[in-house]
Amino acid sequence: MAIDVRDHRLVPEHRKMSEDEVEELLERFDIERENIPAIKSNDSALKQEEFEVGDVFEITRDSSTAGKSKYYRRVVE
Repeated sequence: MAIDVRDHRLVPEHRKMSEDEVEELLERFDIERENIPAIKSNDSALKQEEFEVGDVFEITRDSSTAGKSKYYRRVVE
Protein backbone atom coordinates (compact mmCIF):
# COMPACT_ATOMS: atom_id res chain seq x y z
CA MET A 1 0.00 0.00 0.00
CA ALA A 2 1.61 3.23 -1.15
CA ILE A 3 1.04 6.38 0.85
CA ASP A 4 1.28 9.77 -0.84
CA VAL A 5 3.14 11.90 1.70
CA ARG A 6 1.96 15.07 -0.06
CA ASP A 7 -1.47 14.46 1.48
CA HIS A 8 -0.08 14.63 5.02
CA ARG A 9 -1.00 17.83 6.88
CA LEU A 10 2.62 18.53 7.83
CA VAL A 11 3.96 18.41 4.25
CA PRO A 12 3.79 21.87 2.68
CA GLU A 13 2.54 22.43 -0.88
CA HIS A 14 5.24 21.91 -3.53
CA ARG A 15 4.63 23.43 -6.98
CA LYS A 16 6.97 23.16 -9.94
CA MET A 17 7.64 26.61 -11.37
CA SER A 18 7.59 27.41 -15.07
CA GLU A 19 10.81 28.62 -16.71
CA ASP A 20 9.32 32.13 -17.02
CA GLU A 21 8.60 32.16 -13.27
CA VAL A 22 12.13 30.95 -12.50
CA GLU A 23 13.66 33.67 -14.70
CA GLU A 24 11.54 36.29 -12.90
CA LEU A 25 12.65 34.89 -9.52
CA LEU A 26 16.32 34.98 -10.51
CA GLU A 27 15.99 38.54 -11.76
CA ARG A 28 14.06 39.71 -8.69
CA PHE A 29 16.72 38.41 -6.30
CA ASP A 30 19.65 39.04 -8.70
CA ILE A 31 20.95 35.48 -8.30
CA GLU A 32 21.98 32.54 -10.45
CA ARG A 33 20.04 29.26 -10.50
CA GLU A 34 22.88 27.58 -8.58
CA ASN A 35 22.25 29.98 -5.67
CA ILE A 36 18.78 28.55 -5.04
CA PRO A 37 18.88 26.07 -2.13
CA ALA A 38 18.74 22.42 -3.17
CA ILE A 39 16.17 19.68 -2.75
CA LYS A 40 17.18 16.10 -3.50
CA SER A 41 15.46 14.40 -6.42
CA ASN A 42 14.53 11.49 -4.12
CA ASP A 43 12.75 13.75 -1.58
CA SER A 44 9.43 12.15 -0.61
CA ALA A 45 7.48 15.32 -1.40
CA LEU A 46 8.55 15.05 -5.06
CA LYS A 47 7.82 11.36 -5.61
CA GLN A 48 4.56 11.88 -7.50
CA GLU A 49 5.78 14.95 -9.41
CA GLU A 50 7.22 15.05 -12.91
CA PHE A 51 10.49 16.97 -12.86
CA GLU A 52 14.07 17.04 -14.06
CA VAL A 53 17.27 17.90 -12.21
CA GLY A 54 17.55 21.70 -12.28
CA ASP A 55 13.81 22.38 -12.02
CA VAL A 56 12.72 24.80 -9.32
CA PHE A 57 9.89 24.22 -6.86
CA GLU A 58 7.97 26.84 -4.92
CA ILE A 59 7.12 25.57 -1.44
CA THR A 60 4.32 27.30 0.45
CA ARG A 61 4.47 26.82 4.21
CA ASP A 62 2.03 27.92 6.89
CA SER A 63 3.55 30.41 9.31
CA SER A 64 2.12 31.44 12.66
CA THR A 65 3.53 34.95 12.20
CA ALA A 66 3.36 35.56 8.44
CA GLY A 67 0.33 33.47 7.49
CA LYS A 68 1.93 31.86 4.43
CA SER A 69 5.57 32.00 3.40
CA LYS A 70 7.21 30.88 0.17
CA TYR A 71 10.50 29.05 -0.22
CA TYR A 72 12.28 27.98 -3.38
CA ARG A 73 14.29 24.84 -3.99
CA ARG A 74 16.29 23.63 -7.02
CA VAL A 75 16.20 19.87 -7.73
CA VAL A 76 19.58 18.12 -7.51
CA GLU A 77 20.50 14.44 -7.79
